[in-house]
This record gives sequence, C-alpha cells and structure tokens, in this order.
Amino acid sequence: MRTSRAHLLRLKHDPAFDFSQAVVEYVDRGAPGDISLVSGDKIINLEQGWMEIAAEGGVKFIPFHRIRRIAYQGSVLWEKSNKPKPQIDLPPE
Repeated sequence: MRTSRAHLLRLKHDPAFDFSQAVVEYVDRGAPGDISLVSGDKIINLEQGWMEIAAEGGVKFIPFHRIRRIAYQGSVLWEKSNKPKPQIDLPPE
C-alpha cells in the first residue's frame, strides 16, 4: 500500500495531475474538531517526514503521521486506516 507521502509526491510531480486540486486533511490540535484542510497549492515542500505548508503567520510543518485523508478533485485517494493494532501477548515475567 502506498504511503501518504508517496501519493502526494505523485500528485505533485506527475504532469497528469494538477496539484492545486489535491486536498489534504490532517490532525491539527486546537483547530475546530482538531482537523484542518490544506489544498495542494498551499503545500510548499514535501520532506522525508513532514510537509511544509503556507499558513497564516508563516510556514507550518505537518508530520506525515498526522495526515488523515488525501483527496483529488473530490475523490478520496488515500485514507488512514483506523484498524486496531493487533495485541501482542507478552510472556509472564
């Protein structure tokens, strides 16, 4: 399965896509509902572990693990799985 970063890199660099049509939903502590949206034209840079976005007051750094959903022209391309992680039974001490 592709990562959120891989999808964003493809949308940004593949000439078949208009990156400004991409919308990223991410966890943003303190925002209404703790969720914010950013369009592709506000994404300045995609680094190894985060994306840089143009925000009021300057540049904001958003770690990729905070991304919840990526949409392109209204269709969801990628969504973070909410599946519970498998429980690991530790041996008794």
